[in-house]
Amino acid sequence: MNIASFLSNSATTWADRPALAIGSKIVQTYAEHDAEAAQLAGGLTVKLGLNPGDRVGIAMKNNPAYSTVLFAAWHAGLAAVPMNAKLHAREFNYILEDAGITVCFVTDDLAPVIAEAAADLKKLKIINVDSVNFAELLQAEPIEMADTEPDDLAWLFYTSGTTGRPKGAMLSHRNLMAMTETYYGDVDQVTAEDSLLHAAPMSHGSGLYILPYVAKGALQIIPESGGFDPAEIAGLLQIYRNVGAFFAPTMVTRLINAPAIIEGDTDNLKTIIYGGGPMYVEDCLKALDLLGPKLVQIYGQGEAPMTITALSRAAHSAIDDPRYLDKLASVGTARTDLDVQVVDGNGAPLSPGEIGEVCVRGEVVMQGYWRNDEATNESLRSGWLHTGDMGAFDEEGFLTLKDRSKDVIISGGSNIYPREVEEVLLQHDNVLEASIIGRPHPDWGEEVVAFIVCAPGSEAKESEMDQLCLDNIARFKRPKEYRFVDELPKNNYGKILKTKLRASLDC
Repeated sequence: MNIASFLSNSATTWADRPALAIGSKIVQTYAEHDAEAAQLAGGLTVKLGLNPGDRVGIAMKNNPAYSTVLFAAWHAGLAAVPMNAKLHAREFNYILEDAGITVCFVTDDLAPVIAEAAADLKKLKIINVDSVNFAELLQAEPIEMADTEPDDLAWLFYTSGTTGRPKGAMLSHRNLMAMTETYYGDVDQVTAEDSLLHAAPMSHGSGLYILPYVAKGALQIIPESGGFDPAEIAGLLQIYRNVGAFFAPTMVTRLINAPAIIEGDTDNLKTIIYGGGPMYVEDCLKALDLLGPKLVQIYGQGEAPMTITALSRAAHSAIDDPRYLDKLASVGTARTDLDVQVVDGNGAPLSPGEIGEVCVRGEVVMQGYWRNDEATNESLRSGWLHTGDMGAFDEEGFLTLKDRSKDVIISGGSNIYPREVEEVLLQHDNVLEASIIGRPHPDWGEEVVAFIVCAPGSEAKESEMDQLCLDNIARFKRPKEYRFVDELPKNNYGKILKTKLRASLDC
């Protein structure tokens, strides 16, 4: 079982089909992509002396070579360690050292920061994918694909590290194989006529989508900008057909508010898969109205990659369902091959409607955290992954997330779930984004504070926010302060950093 076989099998079946594109230009067919990956695998093992199980770092902006390095590493029986391109040198240093990386591939823009990060790592070799050194590795003789075991490490997925040091979730060939196989039934169908647009970082969610698309001989498209630009995306939709993409919810919000998308032709857009944070019902309805029935939501973690639950395209379109809006606010139903339950503080399963921690077990769940037994034992208990997310199932099996357990606000002994308040504030026509946090209070324990971003050129009043809350939720959940800001702090994957919002309360 080696997931590099996804590429080699597609190269056999669809040799002349386009595999990789930059902007409007096709740069490799499947036969060329597979041949280059096999040659690079030879370079890694023969020229650089890497052995099965060694870790290969990837510090690159979105680039066609990203896919080549990934498949070359797997072809040679190595483990890929993709790293967020926007990390600080100190953060890169931690991952490079913690993972024991001996070879790291970089793009031009990241070469200086990786050189700084690796200053005290004498055994680390840095290879720029635009350099002669990389070209020489591609001249190596191709090697036979490594015969890996199902539980061999394939992807070392470092968490975003918004609190404390990032942890490396160990994802095996079995994990990624299970993720891919179930994708087609629970998330989206893919054929060789489809395209995958990498406008989100390939080091994170978008990179995982390479597997189900390559396995079906579909095209990968990297925007010339290497990132997310709604105007550029609108242009690419005029060139490529059946385009799918993974976006964080905040990216979807930006997309549907962009003039190029509002005024453009989006017929070639097939699917937007969104996840990684809350997608508010108001934004979801607006996206459906503008784009049509093209949304699929996933809920997962790096520790259970891509999907724990999914809210299908059909569920997004079931407007006649009497519980349509409730389901739209959920993250859907459990993956076909997974057990998902909500438990209390003692680990006992809860009944529908009761809020507890979401736990999951199945073949997609990581093997543990790299060199971190304490964190592994805390997260993996009795065969279950404890996600740290709070949620509740309904009678039909739809899971609604409330918040991360650390984000729940306890005021006067009552739990307040930020998302519920955020959903209400977003009903205001002028509110673009909202984030709710708790602030210490001497009598109540915590009180609610709202951070609000208004749409460009518009405004909202505190009195209007108050009235919305009083009309929709219990009085004790109403924010005690509203802070209107130009933007909300986000990490490199688009997640709102509530830790920074809490820190700003002291400013």
